[in-house]
Amino acid sequence: MNAGKRIEKIKNWILDYCGESMPIKPKCLVIGVSGGIDSAVTSTICALTGMKTFVISMPIKQVKIQDDLSKTHCNWLEEKFKNIEVKNIGLDSVFDQFQSALANHNSEHAYANSKARIRMTTLYQVAGSSNGIVIGTGNKVEDFGVGFYTKYGDGGVDISPIADCTKTQIWEMGKELKILDDIIKAEPTDGLWLDGRTDASQLGMTYQELEEAMKDPKNKNHKKYLEIRNKNLHKMNPIPVCKMDD
Repeated sequence: MNAGKRIEKIKNWILDYCGESMPIKPKCLVIGVSGGIDSAVTSTICALTGMKTFVISMPIKQVKIQDDLSKTHCNWLEEKFKNIEVKNIGLDSVFDQFQSALANHNSEHAYANSKARIRMTTLYQVAGSSNGIVIGTGNKVEDFGVGFYTKYGDGGVDISPIADCTKTQIWEMGKELKILDDIIKAEPTDGLWLDGRTDASQLGMTYQELEEAMKDPKNKNHKKYLEIRNKNLHKMNPIPVCKMDD
């Protein structure tokens, strides 16, 4: 399937989901943007549906270049689509208070995940106040390959339109949609760290390497891929439940 057909299929899938499959039809779509290719492509496809779409930029101690790319994409969407409403919700002060209240539980990694959960809560507040649904931006490698997302953070969404698309396919859709080159070429990052660390530096593999390892058990990186995946299976598996006998 080429990029154009993939975009059309995702757009129609969103519209179908928001139509007959829902007891109460959502009035809008709510999506967070980070300045990365996944959220840029997903938000643009949401705009193509013609539905009212809230595009939310939520900087929390953000590296400037990431925040700039996010805002630039928001401006591009506003100029291109009439159904887009952009909101820039700065969450520095919220995170400062959270961090201060939990100073006795200091952990850089836990705080990074908490940033993602604060953003998730923000998206659901906007969605809840507007009769909308929260749109996920996770791709196939992240969501179903290595589990590279925050549990109940960026993993907390209502629907995941691009979760069956590889990163390569998303880059192809980005070019088809004429997403800004700076976003397409930007090194993938989750935007949760003060040092701006990339996804590849955290995972120890690039997305291209992960895709190849996922497809081919004989690939030289397959064992490493499985090691990353196994650490994160708790995110992808159903929540364990203690079953009763009666």
